[in-house]
Amino acid sequence: MNTRMRRAAVAVAATAMAVSLAACGSAKESGDKTKESTGSKKGDAIKIGLLLPENQTARYEKFDKPLIEKKVSELTNGKGQVVYANAKQDATTQTQQVDTMITNKVDALIVDAVDSKAIAGAVKKAKDRGIPVVAFDRLAEGPIDAYTSFDNEQVGHVQGKALVDALGAKAKDGQIVMMNGAITDPNAALFKKGAHAELDGKVNIGKEYDTKEWKPENANANMEGAISALGKDKIIGVYSANDGMAGGIITALKAAGLPKLPPVTGQDAELAGVQRIVAGEQFMSVYKPYVQEGPIAAEMAVALAKGEKLDSIAKSKVDSPTTKGVPSVILPVVSLTKDNIKDTVIKDGIYKVDEICTSNYKAACDALGLK
Repeated sequence: MNTRMRRAAVAVAATAMAVSLAACGSAKESGDKTKESTGSKKGDAIKIGLLLPENQTARYEKFDKPLIEKKVSELTNGKGQVVYANAKQDATTQTQQVDTMITNKVDALIVDAVDSKAIAGAVKKAKDRGIPVVAFDRLAEGPIDAYTSFDNEQVGHVQGKALVDALGAKAKDGQIVMMNGAITDPNAALFKKGAHAELDGKVNIGKEYDTKEWKPENANANMEGAISALGKDKIIGVYSANDGMAGGIITALKAAGLPKLPPVTGQDAELAGVQRIVAGEQFMSVYKPYVQEGPIAAEMAVALAKGEKLDSIAKSKVDSPTTKGVPSVILPVVSLTKDNIKDTVIKDGIYKVDEICTSNYKAACDALGLK
């Protein structure tokens, strides 16, 4: 063998050894880390698991689920599949649903956590099996790969400012009630923080509640307690963290026989909330452009399932209590009042005029020019 051939043989052997060592190293690490190439061999024929937290808030199954399904289909030439489950506000059920998704060998997960802390173990289990996880709408704990949501602290600022503006010069003439969301939802803490930044020092907060499971009936019971403790004539406004709870609050206020309903905030631009705004029963809601959020989550999940990087999708990073530098897309929100219904939820195709302006609301719609 001449010198040139010997050198070539040595080079090939060295390369083979390096590849072998690298393979050993990656095999060793594969139990702890998601392999970026996990879904690369499947092309478009991928399965995306979608886990949503509950079905009482209309947005999840009316908007998020179909928008995500549509985007996955578009990105995979109709070959991608979305496997869906709803936890119905039960964190244990959601953990079991993650196990089922792992058994079904999904290529990526989109998870909107019922309980952001409780889901951490399930997220790690998925990650250990090579399944990347996108935290959707709520920042789940555990080794998540990506996150998309709205600017949740800004939601609270928008709500709090709207309530102060609605009260005007009478902001300290009585007391307001704060009806925050569930303590298991990290977004609820951000809403509360933003709202307090606007309300503290400008209004008198008579009663404040963290509402179990975000349920309207729990908000209704809390509001009845606040009315009993403070007196119906002393309550001049209510901070409600979302529209579902606003409905329960307004029912309690009506039952108490207030001559005029005080301004009540909300969030999610649910149809019933929009109708209450039209009727003058609810002062405002926060409109989140769902037409953007769901498709972004789908785009992240498909990219991760195919072993692709998120650089072109996620331009920012956030830290969770357990994971630093999570690639993220954070979207802005809009204050929704009777003055901009036409330019928001109707313009974006969330609702048609005839969906909002049913017979009970026709006169109020006419007065607002919604035809």
